[in-house]
Amino acid sequence: MTLPTQKDTRRGILLMVLAIFCFAAMDAAAKGLIARYPVPQVVWARFAGQVIIVALILGPRLPQMLRTDWPVLHLVRSVCQLGAIACFFSALPFIGLAEATALGDLNPVLITLGAALFLGERLGPRRLAGVVAALIGALIIIRPGLAVFTPAALLPLAAAMFYAVNALLTRKLGPRESAWTPMILAALFGMAATSSVLPFVWAPIAPADLPSFLLIGVLGTGAQLALIRAFTLAEASSVAPFAYVGLIFATGWGYILYDEVPDLPTLIGALVIVGAGLYVWHRETRIRSA
Repeated sequence: MTLPTQKDTRRGILLMVLAIFCFAAMDAAAKGLIARYPVPQVVWARFAGQVIIVALILGPRLPQMLRTDWPVLHLVRSVCQLGAIACFFSALPFIGLAEATALGDLNPVLITLGAALFLGERLGPRRLAGVVAALIGALIIIRPGLAVFTPAALLPLAAAMFYAVNALLTRKLGPRESAWTPMILAALFGMAATSSVLPFVWAPIAPADLPSFLLIGVLGTGAQLALIRAFTLAEASSVAPFAYVGLIFATGWGYILYDEVPDLPTLIGALVIVGAGLYVWHRETRIRSA
């Protein structure tokens, strides 16, 4: 696999931050909807929105983007993307937005280790130190042993595992084909899978909630496109630590929308995560100029 340039790594990091911002906003909107609608219905809306948006953008190019030489890899990636979203959304009725995001943020560690084991990416001590420092910040926020670790906490942990496999496959497939191919294939799979259970759980949608259902489709599509481009441009272990900024975004959305006020340990952990992310950014954007 070709080693990314310094410019590509910088762009990949920026795209990762954009993706995480969109994901955090989508999760915040989904949390409000899940309080009133079944989880499969909300997940279906997220994928259905992506199918419609991508189909409109591609137009006559859609049939071409549906073709791939790696159908099995796309199937596994699609299953993992659906699993990550379904598990995370299912946790939101029981866990605060910031806490669920913190638990799910095991995924950068899994991605970094998985990239070294399966993609042949280097795992230097400085990069590993940045990931570990960010993980420590996450642990400060969730405070192991307290009420955050309920059975529902296993759901965002499962989401982290699904997300890590999805990210590694995205990195592997990224340089080989257009970003639109995984976008449309994963969305079609997610919509088809959730449509199979939709007749059994469907709840009538109030007109006032229609904008929120549309919003999660738009945000999910934008986040997926930015994520795919990030993993296409840069090494997975370079951009993965920046997923920790989702803790900052989730804390902000939780406070604004749901009066979830972050306490002192949450703020301290957030500062540790930002510091670790900036350190990794500094190393990755300057190491090749040395």
